[in-house]
Amino acid sequence: MRIVVAAVGRLKQGPERELCERYRKRAADTGRGIGLRGVEIVEVRESRARDAATRVLEESIAVANLVPDDAVAIVLDEHGDIIDSQTLSRTIGEWRDRGTSTAVFMIGGADGIADTLRAKAVLRLSFGKATWPHQLVRVMLLEQVYRAATLLSGHPYHRA
Repeated sequence: MRIVVAAVGRLKQGPERELCERYRKRAADTGRGIGLRGVEIVEVRESRARDAATRVLEESIAVANLVPDDAVAIVLDEHGDIIDSQTLSRTIGEWRDRGTSTAVFMIGGADGIADTLRAKAVLRLSFGKATWPHQLVRVMLLEQVYRAATLLSGHPYHRA
Protein backbone atom coordinates (compact mmCIF):
# COMPACT_ATOMS: atom_id res chain seq x y z
CA MET A 1 0.00 0.00 0.00
CA ARG A 2 1.23 3.46 -0.89
CA ILE A 3 0.95 6.27 1.64
CA VAL A 4 0.57 9.78 0.28
CA VAL A 5 0.60 12.99 2.27
CA ALA A 6 -1.25 15.57 0.18
CA ALA A 7 -0.57 18.96 1.74
CA VAL A 8 -1.55 22.47 0.75
CA GLY A 9 1.50 24.72 0.78
CA ARG A 10 5.14 24.27 0.16
CA LEU A 11 7.70 23.82 2.91
CA LYS A 12 10.73 26.02 2.47
CA GLN A 13 14.21 24.69 3.07
CA GLY A 14 14.85 24.41 6.78
CA PRO A 15 14.38 22.21 9.82
CA GLU A 16 10.71 21.35 9.18
CA ARG A 17 11.45 20.16 5.64
CA GLU A 18 14.47 18.19 6.87
CA LEU A 19 12.40 16.49 9.59
CA CYS A 20 9.64 15.67 7.11
CA GLU A 21 12.13 14.09 4.74
CA ARG A 22 13.82 12.17 7.58
CA TYR A 23 10.53 10.63 8.77
CA ARG A 24 9.30 10.05 5.21
CA LYS A 25 12.47 8.14 4.36
CA ARG A 26 12.41 6.15 7.61
CA ALA A 27 8.75 5.24 7.08
CA ALA A 28 9.43 4.19 3.48
CA ASP A 29 12.47 2.11 4.46
CA THR A 30 10.72 0.43 7.40
CA GLY A 31 7.48 -0.05 5.49
CA ARG A 32 9.07 -1.80 2.52
CA GLY A 33 9.30 -5.10 4.40
CA ILE A 34 5.70 -5.01 5.65
CA GLY A 35 3.77 -4.18 2.50
CA LEU A 36 4.00 -0.40 2.45
CA ARG A 37 5.25 0.36 -1.06
CA GLY A 38 6.28 3.90 -0.42
CA VAL A 39 5.60 7.13 1.39
CA GLU A 40 5.40 10.29 -0.66
CA ILE A 41 4.59 13.93 -0.04
CA VAL A 42 2.67 15.86 -2.67
CA GLU A 43 2.50 19.60 -2.18
CA VAL A 44 -0.45 21.52 -3.58
CA ARG A 45 -0.03 25.19 -4.46
CA GLU A 46 -1.85 27.59 -2.15
CA SER A 47 -4.72 29.44 -3.80
CA ARG A 48 -4.27 33.15 -4.42
CA ALA A 49 -8.00 33.88 -4.34
CA ARG A 50 -9.04 36.93 -2.35
CA ASP A 51 -11.70 35.32 -0.18
CA ALA A 52 -11.29 32.36 2.14
CA ALA A 53 -14.21 30.34 0.75
CA THR A 54 -12.76 30.42 -2.75
CA ARG A 55 -9.29 29.53 -1.44
CA VAL A 56 -10.68 26.53 0.45
CA LEU A 57 -12.61 25.39 -2.62
CA GLU A 58 -9.67 25.72 -5.03
CA GLU A 59 -7.21 24.03 -2.67
CA SER A 60 -9.65 21.24 -1.81
CA ILE A 61 -10.27 20.50 -5.49
CA ALA A 62 -6.52 20.24 -6.04
CA VAL A 63 -6.16 17.87 -3.06
CA ALA A 64 -9.18 15.78 -4.13
CA ASN A 65 -7.59 15.27 -7.54
CA LEU A 66 -4.73 13.44 -5.78
CA VAL A 67 -7.02 10.80 -4.25
CA PRO A 68 -7.42 7.73 -6.48
CA ASP A 69 -10.90 6.18 -6.61
CA ASP A 70 -9.79 3.05 -4.74
CA ALA A 71 -7.85 4.91 -2.03
CA VAL A 72 -8.78 5.53 1.57
CA ALA A 73 -8.87 9.24 2.35
CA ILE A 74 -7.86 10.59 5.75
CA VAL A 75 -8.26 14.26 6.56
CA LEU A 76 -6.30 16.09 9.22
CA ASP A 77 -8.99 18.04 11.01
CA GLU A 78 -8.88 19.99 14.26
CA HIS A 79 -12.34 18.59 15.08
CA GLY A 80 -11.42 15.04 14.16
CA ASP A 81 -10.75 11.95 16.25
CA ILE A 82 -7.81 11.92 18.64
CA ILE A 83 -6.36 8.42 18.46
CA ASP A 84 -3.22 6.93 19.89
CA SER A 85 -0.29 5.63 17.87
CA GLN A 86 -1.19 1.97 18.33
CA THR A 87 -4.71 2.57 16.99
CA LEU A 88 -3.37 4.43 13.95
CA SER A 89 -0.89 1.61 13.36
CA ARG A 90 -3.62 -1.05 13.57
CA THR A 91 -5.82 0.98 11.23
CA ILE A 92 -3.06 1.33 8.64
CA GLY A 93 -2.37 -2.40 8.99
CA GLU A 94 -6.05 -3.21 8.41
CA TRP A 95 -6.14 -1.07 5.26
CA ARG A 96 -2.99 -2.79 4.00
CA ASP A 97 -4.37 -6.25 4.81
CA ARG A 98 -7.61 -5.50 2.92
CA GLY A 99 -5.56 -4.77 -0.18
CA THR A 100 -6.06 -1.00 -0.16
CA SER A 101 -3.83 0.43 -2.87
CA THR A 102 -3.30 3.89 -1.39
CA ALA A 103 -3.96 5.81 1.82
CA VAL A 104 -4.03 9.57 1.26
CA PHE A 105 -3.61 11.82 4.29
CA MET A 106 -4.94 15.27 3.38
CA ILE A 107 -3.71 18.47 5.07
CA GLY A 108 -5.64 21.58 4.11
CA GLY A 109 -4.38 25.12 3.88
CA ALA A 110 -4.52 27.91 6.45
CA ASP A 111 -8.26 28.41 5.81
CA GLY A 112 -9.09 24.73 6.22
CA ILE A 113 -10.47 22.07 3.95
CA ALA A 114 -13.84 21.72 2.21
CA ASP A 115 -16.66 19.85 3.92
CA THR A 116 -16.91 17.60 0.85
CA LEU A 117 -13.41 16.27 1.57
CA ARG A 118 -14.25 15.79 5.24
CA ALA A 119 -17.28 13.76 4.18
CA LYS A 120 -15.18 11.65 1.79
CA ALA A 121 -12.68 10.75 4.52
CA VAL A 122 -12.82 7.39 6.25
CA LEU A 123 -10.96 8.96 9.17
CA ARG A 124 -10.84 12.53 10.45
CA LEU A 125 -7.63 12.73 12.46
CA SER A 126 -6.74 15.39 15.02
CA PHE A 127 -3.51 16.00 16.88
CA GLY A 128 -5.36 17.53 19.81
CA LYS A 129 -7.22 20.69 20.67
CA ALA A 130 -4.25 22.99 20.19
CA THR A 131 -3.83 24.84 16.91
CA TRP A 132 -0.70 23.65 15.11
CA PRO A 133 1.16 25.27 12.22
CA HIS A 134 0.71 23.29 9.01
CA GLN A 135 4.45 22.67 8.82
CA LEU A 136 4.46 20.96 12.22
CA VAL A 137 1.31 18.97 11.42
CA ARG A 138 3.12 17.53 8.43
CA VAL A 139 6.14 16.60 10.58
CA MET A 140 3.92 15.05 13.28
CA LEU A 141 1.93 13.09 10.69
CA LEU A 142 5.05 11.67 9.04
CA GLU A 143 6.47 10.74 12.44
CA GLN A 144 3.22 8.89 13.23
CA VAL A 145 3.35 7.09 9.87
CA TYR A 146 6.94 6.05 10.68
CA ARG A 147 5.87 4.97 14.17
CA ALA A 148 3.00 2.94 12.66
CA ALA A 149 5.42 1.19 10.31
CA THR A 150 7.74 0.36 13.21
CA LEU A 151 4.85 -1.00 15.27
CA LEU A 152 3.65 -3.14 12.34
CA SER A 153 7.17 -4.49 11.81
CA GLY A 154 7.86 -5.20 15.49
CA HIS A 155 10.65 -2.62 15.63
CA PRO A 156 11.45 -1.29 19.14
CA TYR A 157 11.11 2.43 18.20
CA HIS A 158 7.73 2.70 19.97
CA ARG A 159 7.86 2.50 23.72
CA ALA A 160 4.50 2.64 25.48
